Amino acid sequence: MTDFHTLNHDQQVARLHDLARHALQHWDGDFGDIELVKFRENAVFSARRHDGQRVALRIHRNGYHCAAALRSELQWMEALESAGITVPQIIRARDLRHLIEVSHADIGERHVDMLAWLPGTTAGTSEAGVQADTEIDFLFAEAGALAARIHVHSTEWQQPDEFVRHAWDEEGLIGANPFWGRFWELQQLSDEQRELLLQARRAARKDLRQYGRYLGNFGMIHADLVPENLLIEGPRLRLIDFDDAGFGWHMFELATALYFCVEDPRYEQIKAALLEGYHRVKPLTEADRKTLAMFLMLRGTTYLGWIHTRQGTPTAIEMAPMLIERACRLAREYLHQ
Repeated sequence: MTDFHTLNHDQQVARLHDLARHALQHWDGDFGDIELVKFRENAVFSARRHDGQRVALRIHRNGYHCAAALRSELQWMEALESAGITVPQIIRARDLRHLIEVSHADIGERHVDMLAWLPGTTAGTSEAGVQADTEIDFLFAEAGALAARIHVHSTEWQQPDEFVRHAWDEEGLIGANPFWGRFWELQQLSDEQRELLLQARRAARKDLRQYGRYLGNFGMIHADLVPENLLIEGPRLRLIDFDDAGFGWHMFELATALYFCVEDPRYEQIKAALLEGYHRVKPLTEADRKTLAMFLMLRGTTYLGWIHTRQGTPTAIEMAPMLIERACRLAREYLHQ
């Protein structure tokens, strides 16, 4: 078997197309117009069923989530949908499974699922931030309210006994082996930058314990409320991509929503709209608000861990300078607040 990771990008995409076509046979209907729309962590394909319905077929990255964790993600999405929160609808396979396994000679086994395609236009990208012509007050007030509804739901939800998801908790963020990688070992860091981040890490350990972790501030979160995952359709805002969803602090969710906007000249307006939208649904305490600088810093370190464990990939190479500079700035602001 050819090592998939030794293939160039075009060769990888061609093999993923083969796997997608094979996987679609597990669902009812005939599918055409199969197109790759995203290939970063997962490979996401758009396809059109014979009755006209557009779907998203996700081929999950090998080794990131186990099958139990992937099924748990889909279970949570179904619970959110049942609570009236608009998320992509899960389309079960012909045998009613949420998740199937498909094998390819040059890729190996991959987990695949299918979601109904949600209409709308993305609010921006992680690389470029929010689009210049976006109505900021609407977008971020709605995003804040949506996050709050998800968090309120998580406090009331009866979690299944076999539910398995990772945690953006103290260990997952700043433990010996953070969920996204040991960010302080990133080779591109200077000695001064590394010491700054380690100092912030030590301070955050104390502050996280002082802030505490309880039902009112910690639970299941989306954990990837970035511009490209916010879909705008008229007066409605929808949320996609639950791949990073796990257990975490609610304020970490809000920090994630703000992270790719911190250099936007409209940042203060964005932050005010997000917090106000959230507060109207789930009131924020003064203690909650005081943690924002810390969680922005912690969000920054997770992205450094991400590029550290993916060194050599095009995304890591392209984004490393910006992510390092931003993480260090957020660390300084947190330590000097």
